[in-house]
This record gives sequence, C-alpha cells and structure tokens, in this order.
Amino acid sequence: MEQSAAILAAGSFPRKPYPLHLLRQADVLVCCDGALSAALRHGLQPRWVTGDMDSLPQALRKRYEKLVVPNPEQEFNDLDKAFRLLRERCPEARIIRIFGATGKAEDHTVGNLSYLMEWERRYGLSRDGYDVQMISDYSTAFAVGDSVTLQVGEGRKVSLFSPDASLQIRSEGLQWPTDAVVFDNWWKASLNRAAQDRIALHFNHPAPVLIILD
Repeated sequence: MEQSAAILAAGSFPRKPYPLHLLRQADVLVCCDGALSAALRHGLQPRWVTGDMDSLPQALRKRYEKLVVPNPEQEFNDLDKAFRLLRERCPEARIIRIFGATGKAEDHTVGNLSYLMEWERRYGLSRDGYDVQMISDYSTAFAVGDSVTLQVGEGRKVSLFSPDASLQIRSEGLQWPTDAVVFDNWWKASLNRAAQDRIALHFNHPAPVLIILD
C-alpha cells in the first residue's frame, strides 16, 4: 500500500491549515536534527531523526536515542540526508511532503529548494511516479525533468528555475510565454502567472526545472 511521508526541517514551522493538515496526516515523519524540538512541541512523533546532530540538544538526543540515525557527512545537508534515509527505509512512500525547509535563513532556503532539482536529476523522481513537494505557508515547490502539463488554476503565480542555460521551454497557458527565455539566472522565468487552468511546458531536452506556485 502506498504511503505518504513528511520531512520536517528546522526552518519556519507551518502555521496555515493546509500545510499543517498535510504534515499531521503523513504516515511517516522524518525530522532533521534541529526540527525535533518543533515536532514535539506540536504533538508530532517522528519515525526517525537524522543529520549531523549539531543542532540537537544532548538531552533530546539521549531521550530519543532509538529514533536517532546520525549521519556525520558534510558533503550534503541534513535535508538531503533525511530524504535519502526515507527512500532507503520507506521505499513504498512515493508521496513525500517537505516542511520547514524555507524561512529563517536565506542560504538554507536557496539550498533546500535547489535539492528538489538535484533529486530530480539524481533519481528521476517525476519519471518514476514520485510526488515530492516542498510546502510552506506561502508556496508549493516541486521539480520536473521533462515536458509536462500541469493543472494549476487560472490566475495562479508560476515561477520556473533551471540550472541548465541550454534549456528552452515552449510554454502554453502562461501570461508571459517562456519560449525565448535563457535560463542563465534565477529571475529569468520567475513571477509569471497562469492565464488558464492548465499550463503546458515543452522542453527541448530533459533537464531539472524547479516550479514554484503560490
């Protein structure tokens, strides 16, 4: 049976009903080390807690030692460690929602959002039927790896980002077409808007693209 999973990072804890509902309804919760305190304050019980443990108070680490999966490597951040742990230990969870990955620190926000593209490049998640979204009180972010049609709702804000300057995206249904956009900086296809309920993005070749909806 397909399960839903949530990852809680140590950024801004959600306050609005929609992200809180999704967080509480997840079958499995993994916390980055610094997020355990927030999870416990809100009555959430994680299955695992992982990271390099630099943000986990010693008292909590001892109290919840059966949940703790230390990962001291420094090449990747704690969010990536939590994502890899979830895929390894709960492969049936193909719906993954990530909370607390933005806010508080801009460098963490940018880095965490970029991991959506990294995981798409690394694992081909959208191709394999995974539904991975990073959700906050303000936006929903996810990545795709090739041409896609999306039901977003007319009038919704849509921003596109890609690290691939050779990528060309021919768009349908956006207020400002992206056909001539060169993805050589982050702002190039941001702050667009859906002119109809459904939008289509046609890639000239496979590439990781981050999509952020309001």
